[in-house]
Amino acid sequence: NGRKRKQPVSSSGPANSSGTANTAGPSPSSAPSTPSTHTPGDVISMPALPHSGSSSKPLMMFGADGAGTLTSPSNQLWDDKDLELQADMDRFVEDGSLDDNVESFLSHDDTDPRDAVGRCVDVTKGVTFMELNSVRASSSKVTCCHFSSDGKLLASGGHDKKAVLWYTDTLKPKSTLEEHSCLITDVRFSPSMSRFATSSFDKTVRVWDADSPGYSLRTFSGHSGNVMSLDFHPTKDDLICSCDGDGEIRYWSINHGSCARVFKGGTAPGTAQLRFQPRFGKYLALAAENVVSILDAETQTCRHSLQGHTKLIHSVCWDLSGELLASVSEDSVRVWSFRSGSEGECVHELSCNGNKFHSCVFHPTSPSLLVIGCYQASNFLVHLVRPTFTMPSLELWNMTEGKTKTLSAHEGLIAALAVSPVTGL
Repeated sequence: NGRKRKQPVSSSGPANSSGTANTAGPSPSSAPSTPSTHTPGDVISMPALPHSGSSSKPLMMFGADGAGTLTSPSNQLWDDKDLELQADMDRFVEDGSLDDNVESFLSHDDTDPRDAVGRCVDVTKGVTFMELNSVRASSSKVTCCHFSSDGKLLASGGHDKKAVLWYTDTLKPKSTLEEHSCLITDVRFSPSMSRFATSSFDKTVRVWDADSPGYSLRTFSGHSGNVMSLDFHPTKDDLICSCDGDGEIRYWSINHGSCARVFKGGTAPGTAQLRFQPRFGKYLALAAENVVSILDAETQTCRHSLQGHTKLIHSVCWDLSGELLASVSEDSVRVWSFRSGSEGECVHELSCNGNKFHSCVFHPTSPSLLVIGCYQASNFLVHLVRPTFTMPSLELWNMTEGKTKTLSAHEGLIAALAVSPVTGL
């Protein structure tokens, strides 16, 4: 029914230096029931489409070869009241951003003039990009999303402190989970099991069973700062890694319910995001300040320090092969090679042309295509002149041809992008 079941016992616990985990419900070790430089290119702008201000659609699905996206209702990702650390807030708040425009939850029968025209574009030869569905995910800002490994579920989280599971085919909610006491910063599915995990400004990481998500399986405590991001190891089902605003990295064992390793001092305070290298899990990419650190996942030795961005990095993502890594700051996107013989080399670079960049994901079937989530801060002019706004968009970047296309997609900052190789969404 989409509502969480009453929790039989509390799963919160005090933080300590070693890290703790509390368990509720089935043992997490039990088997789940269902396994679940680039030459700047020509910018080809899409024509402006009719737009109805009364039907904002923050959650949008694209296919058959496309990407699903989530956004918050405004260009401001975090609210002051949700933040304890100004340093964390500075990563996500843009001066002069739009005020919240909270609207009612949209049914699937609602229509938008944008749906009828221009929602399918040819990105490159043999690849199309088409909007399939959209729905309001929350009355609060949404900050993160991720598809399950089988593509059947989509998880989202944000300022309302709730994690929501959606059925991908209908965009109907499966469950709403309400255990975090502060906003949710990241959500990730296990690549091989029907589990997913959430991180939060309440300084905890929670692990859930996607098949029976009424209460969390584990609650990991121990971070001294707001937990900014997390990820599952791609080959070790038991292992989760998380980072906080103080620059501390923790490895957690789901089966043992404990902190396996703590690593400090390897990155600058305020790490924004971390992601394991797909398939192998050899490297862990961490974005902090304007540098991406590539750590050996076993020894935590810094193998590469990827420099070149001049502004804060908001997002990093690997391609499915684990051979390319993209990093995004508001004014540029850089793609780094991890192929043999060229590890750590910047092989593509894109500078913004109007819209500011925030998130990215590699296309599931066209490895030369990067989808970038954008926003545009308002331009406030002098005395008695109304502010002007630009529709946030998706930037479709063909790295091989050095060209981009711009597609109007949302009414607020595109905070996160997710891709499902199984479904092509």
